[in-house]
Amino acid sequence: MILYNKNKRFSPIKTNETLDYKDIDLLRKFINDQGKILSRRFTGLTAKQQKKMTKYIKRARILALLPFLNKD
Repeated sequence: MILYNKNKRFSPIKTNETLDYKDIDLLRKFINDQGKILSRRFTGLTAKQQKKMTKYIKRARILALLPFLNKD
């Protein structure tokens, strides 16, 4: 019998998967419809992955790959 811990979450990004600021499709999964960066609690990322994700989202915004705001 295998017991599962209900509180254990698995990261949506694999540990061996490389993050890149040019991967816009992946970065869009971590911002909401207003353009705000989603929190760790909502996305399920680890602390290290969340810091990298935030850094790459901000870098993509500066390079105009992502918008700062989504005005719809």
